[in-house]
Amino acid sequence: MSPLDPDAVSRPPGQQRSDLRAIARRVMLERGLEPDFPAAALAEVGRLHGPAAPDGADTHDLRDRLWCSIDNDDSRDLDQLSVAETLRGSDVRIFVAVADVDGLVAKGSALDAHAARNTTSVYTAGGIFPMLPERLSTDLTSLNEGEDRLALVVEMTVGADGTVGGSDVYRAVVRNRAKLAYNPVGAWLEGRGAAPTKLAAVRGLDEQLQLQNRAAQALRALRHQHGALSLETSEPRAVFEDGELADLHAEETNHARQLIEDFMIAANGVTAAFLERRGMASLRRVLRSPERWERIVELARAHGGALPDAPDARELENFLAQQRTAAPERFPDLSLSIVKLIGRGEYVVVEPGAAALEHFGLAVHDYTHSTAPNRRFPDLVTQRLLKAARARRPTPYATAELTVLARHCTEQEAAANKVERQVRKSAAALLLQHRVNEVFDAIITGASSKGTWARVLHPPVEGRVVRGEERLDVGDRVRVKLLSVDVEHGFIDFARV
Repeated sequence: MSPLDPDAVSRPPGQQRSDLRAIARRVMLERGLEPDFPAAALAEVGRLHGPAAPDGADTHDLRDRLWCSIDNDDSRDLDQLSVAETLRGSDVRIFVAVADVDGLVAKGSALDAHAARNTTSVYTAGGIFPMLPERLSTDLTSLNEGEDRLALVVEMTVGADGTVGGSDVYRAVVRNRAKLAYNPVGAWLEGRGAAPTKLAAVRGLDEQLQLQNRAAQALRALRHQHGALSLETSEPRAVFEDGELADLHAEETNHARQLIEDFMIAANGVTAAFLERRGMASLRRVLRSPERWERIVELARAHGGALPDAPDARELENFLAQQRTAAPERFPDLSLSIVKLIGRGEYVVVEPGAAALEHFGLAVHDYTHSTAPNRRFPDLVTQRLLKAARARRPTPYATAELTVLARHCTEQEAAANKVERQVRKSAAALLLQHRVNEVFDAIITGASSKGTWARVLHPPVEGRVVRGEERLDVGDRVRVKLLSVDVEHGFIDFARV
């Protein structure tokens, strides 16, 4: 029996995770992504003797600060740390340390070539396919707890009103005092749980995180005043027990997740501004105005809201805020519909002095990707640009090269998203294989000439409506009957009831 055979679900216990990994590998290859590292790249890793070391006097020593990381509980590729300090008045100085991946992954190396090919780590229900070998991404270039590491530090002053004042970018040596996880820290910040053990074990870290949380909430409040969208967009994660798929769990947002998100958005804005000031072209992340704004207007009207005829992020955010308060139980479904209608972001090149480009969903201008160089190639490119700008050296990437990279990174990100989505569908089909003919409450998440898709509310899985789909559109709530599943291809077919 082939490990990709749909009947493989009846194989011995513990096999389902490996079956999903085999599916992920196949789909990556079909989408033009490399699941395995070439021999030359692995040979380069084998020649490394340790983490990158300072190579000059222009490196700060910030190891005495109470740095910590907050990530998923199973994350091992730690890209950033944060710490804060109070200033006169109510201002807070925030420091975000980003792993110095370029210190070990040289431009033009075999490692760099592989990273440039895939452009991103691929996270699937069958396992992670990292952009860089694990000896780098989870060890030598990861900001691991208790280890001295080189980093690029983004320093910024945040006012009580959420405005970002003075800022700088420089190299430093840092040490992670505590590897923390989103959910326990979020529960503690919101008063729903005790302080996690690692947090409580570091003297002063509790006050430090409370300070960071206040600054993050101020940043968030100001962005939402400007029209940043309050959307809940987390994808369901597969839950395994002894290698068998037990459930799909949708992660909920909390103050810890928001803290990291808000700091990363601010740090990416500071990074873009720094490169602009130094006269260097850069990769920017943009999300253009929604092409299906008319349907968003219809959807708002169906929920008792009114939006203008032209795209307006601030008005959309006001509507979303009202809906979150009025119908919190339905808000995740509304969020999903809006996300589908807005579309996806892309990478573009911006020359110094050019007009700023807006990210519609975040309500920010001058925005780049710089805080996850272990996981995303654009961030590694930006890191090299920052180093050159800091040292006032010529750019390592000509504008023409950046333009090609921007298009390629956008395409490969889309390919990776399709891989992740298809493996999620295979996992969903695996979970639903014994529930054929059951009826579920669902919401329409896609409607076009290519087909109509619905997401079941629980478990949170998506499938195609192959009967009774006429006149359905994104955001409609329906009841659907499960007709069939195909684990190998991730097909789930529904009929409208």
